[in-house]
Amino acid sequence: MADRNIQVTLANRPSGWVKESDFKIVDRDVPKPGAGQVLVRNLWLSLDPYMRGRMNDVKSYAASVQIGDVMVGATVGEVVESNNPALKNGDHVLGYYGWQRYGLSDGRELQKVDGKAAPLSAYLGTLGMPGLTAWFGLIDIGAPKPGETVVVSAAAGAVGSVVGQIAKIKGCRAVGIAGGKDKCAHVVTDLGFDACIDYKAGNLMKDLAEATPKGIDIYFENVGGDILEAVALRLNPFARIPLCGLISQYNATQLHGLNNLVLLLINRVKLQGFIVSDYVDRAPAALAELVKWVAAGKIKYRETIANGIENAPSAFIGMLKGANVGKQLVKLA
Repeated sequence: MADRNIQVTLANRPSGWVKESDFKIVDRDVPKPGAGQVLVRNLWLSLDPYMRGRMNDVKSYAASVQIGDVMVGATVGEVVESNNPALKNGDHVLGYYGWQRYGLSDGRELQKVDGKAAPLSAYLGTLGMPGLTAWFGLIDIGAPKPGETVVVSAAAGAVGSVVGQIAKIKGCRAVGIAGGKDKCAHVVTDLGFDACIDYKAGNLMKDLAEATPKGIDIYFENVGGDILEAVALRLNPFARIPLCGLISQYNATQLHGLNNLVLLLINRVKLQGFIVSDYVDRAPAALAELVKWVAAGKIKYRETIANGIENAPSAFIGMLKGANVGKQLVKLA
């Protein structure tokens, strides 16, 4: 095969902010499938905040990427060679081949996806891990009731944008927090949130109070830090906090805790961290509902796309700094 398998591997463990020098671009032969194996040409690569944690050599819910290994990540691709009766050439599949143009496996971890039902890229965003994360975090942990106020940080991101739209479907007031006027305009005008607070404007406490006159019943946490501190002051008794991520902490050399922890006790707040893989058995049912909502126009989404596997490192760093709107993807083909 004339094509090459370009890979992005981990070159160094970052200290603080990730740099492009922490990655290495590797040019390798395209592998040949053996008995029972399939070769997939990856078309789309997902970039997600959790990958930053996998670059560290610390105990976590998932194994660290080892130096020299291909960076982890979800992919959607096309089967180009198959020695597996369950998959044929031309099938589109969701897999976890990471930051590379080709993937080789026995096919057991692959999931067929229908490019006619939705664009293939959507299976890495609203109809993939981010959408499922939003669904399980808000529905299972947040347990929204009509009339309640739901606040979500990183509201213009892949997860937060879906959280707010599900909140509206459930009859709640949806308030987003995002960085910049353009992102807030997108959150309100395009996604249908009731309000969005630009935390970069310097009026976080005042703007949050104005946007949540009845307090906050559910806070979907993606960021941490100063935003969590501000939200804690507005929480209602028996509020719920689905703890999805803490992106403000991922590149920090010194972790920042919650100074107002006593408020969670006073208000009997439920705070629960969760990982979407905890709900894998229920994913098909949640996905079916997300597909229905997208088809009905009740959930909209936006994608930020980088072209070429070589640009994955810079796109990843940009995502960690908030440069993306919606789902950050790399188009490989």
